[in-house]
Amino acid sequence: MWVRMMMLAWLAGSLAGCGIKVGTGCDWAEPIRPSRADQLTPGTQRQILVHNETGAKICGWQP
Repeated sequence: MWVRMMMLAWLAGSLAGCGIKVGTGCDWAEPIRPSRADQLTPGTQRQILVHNETGAKICGWQP
């Protein structure tokens, strides 16, 4: 009996990952566009710039 349960658990686990799609991250990521009212530190500005430049290279984001 336990062998049958283990086989079913193994089968369910092996089939569970079949629907996972691995991509570049462009499906969920998008450019960061702060508003004029945002007060950003120079460090935050640098991080936003790096994020947006990386997205432009990898995902083809336009300004």
